Amino acid sequence: MNIPSGSRLEKIDIAIVGAGPHALTLATHLLQKRKEMQGKFVVFDPSGRWLSQWSQQFAAQEILHLRSPAVHHPDPDPYSLRRFAQNRSQELFPPYDLPGTKLFEEFCQETIARWQLENAVIPAKVTGIESLSGSRGFRLEREGDSAVIARRVVMAAGGGRPSFPDWVQQIETDYPRDRLCHSQSVDLRQLQLRGDRILMIGGGLTSGHLALGATSRGARVTLMVKRRLQEKLFDAEPGWLGPKYLKGFVAESDWSRRWELIQQARNGGSMTPEVATRLRRESRNGNLVIQEECQVVRASWNSGEWQIVCNDGTNYTCDRIWLATGTKVDVTMDPLLAQVLISHPIPIVNGLPVLDEHLRWPGCELLIMGGLAALQVGPVARNLSGARMASDRIQP
Repeated sequence: MNIPSGSRLEKIDIAIVGAGPHALTLATHLLQKRKEMQGKFVVFDPSGRWLSQWSQQFAAQEILHLRSPAVHHPDPDPYSLRRFAQNRSQELFPPYDLPGTKLFEEFCQETIARWQLENAVIPAKVTGIESLSGSRGFRLEREGDSAVIARRVVMAAGGGRPSFPDWVQQIETDYPRDRLCHSQSVDLRQLQLRGDRILMIGGGLTSGHLALGATSRGARVTLMVKRRLQEKLFDAEPGWLGPKYLKGFVAESDWSRRWELIQQARNGGSMTPEVATRLRRESRNGNLVIQEECQVVRASWNSGEWQIVCNDGTNYTCDRIWLATGTKVDVTMDPLLAQVLISHPIPIVNGLPVLDEHLRWPGCELLIMGGLAALQVGPVARNLSGARMASDRIQP
């Protein structure tokens, strides 16, 4: 596929913002539905490559395999990954054939080549989206380059902004920036941690991966969870992947009630049984303390270390704080959509836009994938399975 770049790229049919798993899933599904879509869409991502951020996060956190079974991936054929892994069964992990990270990445590269998508991604950071009057499409501003006009735009970028606890904003003392990090900024490969005391905050799988990565490097880790540690194979029940639960969800006409169903289904962070078992082993070996039903209320940096006060009155000192406190998905906080919100105001429920059944922003040809599409797609909207469900809804 030959796509012009730079200022020669003036008017395109479909602009896809982001080049992660959701965007790749959409691209293959568009081509499966209509072969003539080849060359009709352009993908914008600062990296200029497919799955760049996804690969970086998995490598930085040393994640060995996915949480989703082998049928969830960007290719339209659910069984294509199994065929790809025919002679690599040791890279499909129990209990549900969870693909190893390397296997999944190589499968995605093969998928990109098979659908002739190698040159579909243009290195550009989209900084603004403006709806043009009279149904003339959208103007996309690009950092350091000319704007482009697109008839339709699909937002397939990212899973929200890092979420920080309130006490972080209340820290009064200056501290070295590398001593308090959101999990998205932690790269285990670049850290010397032997002897460091690390406070790992969060009860989700990311905190488990980072805690294990830190202990393997000789750090002493306290894993702090605000409730009891939750063990679940998946972050939402498998019933949400099909009609078992979705039928009732789609029948619900009250958008606020749908939002509540999403919260109940995801129910905060959880660990897989495998990671929870490894954490308990490290705890028995004395490398890790699991502190449940505990929350930080105050932190200060004094004399080269953190001094922590918790809600149960306990105090801690540590060298680093890592926050695996998730991301917040809120359409009103997304700078790319600020102008669209003004030109096409729509109902918003706790940060989620009320889209039509084809994931279209009412009144214009803007389509939304990922966590922001949850009111339509359901609790798994941000997952690989959600990418497939969204791609099925979006019409070429």
